[in-house]
Amino acid sequence: MKKIGEYTARGSVLDDVVKRITLFDGRFDTGYRVIKFLVLPDIPTDSTIDVVGVLATEAAAATSAWDLGDQRQIAWASSRGGRSAPEDGLATVDPDNFIVEDLFFHGDNTDGEVNSINYIITMEKYETTDWMGALTMVRNSGQDV
Repeated sequence: MKKIGEYTARGSVLDDVVKRITLFDGRFDTGYRVIKFLVLPDIPTDSTIDVVGVLATEAAAATSAWDLGDQRQIAWASSRGGRSAPEDGLATVDPDNFIVEDLFFHGDNTDGEVNSINYIITMEKYETTDWMGALTMVRNSGQDV
C-alpha cells in the first residue's frame, strides 16, 4: 500500500445518535486508516458530562456498547468533561483497521441531557489493489476472511 494523503473528519452528533461519515470515493483501490480518534463534550466546563464514542464500519455496530470482539468496531474513545484534557481519557484504535467504504460514529453522554458529542478523527489515505479493497469490504462487514 502507498500512502497518498491525510484526512481529518470532525463534527458532532446528538446523544445516542449514529452519524455516517462518508469516505467512499467510488473506487475500490483506495482506502483509509484511522490513526487517531477523540471525543469531547459540547460543554467542556461542565464536570458532570462524560462522553464516549465508537467508530464502526457498519451502522448496526455503532452502538454505546463497546465490543472489541466485533470486527466492525474499529475505534473507541471517552473523555471526562471539565476534569481532564481529552488526551487523559481513553482512546484506542485497532491498528489493523482499513476502511474502503464509510465510517459510522455513535456518541453517548452520561448527564441525561440531550447534549451533543464532538468528535475528531485523523486518517491516512492509501492506494491499494482492487482485490485488497474487496477483501477489506468483506472483513469490515463482520464476515470471516
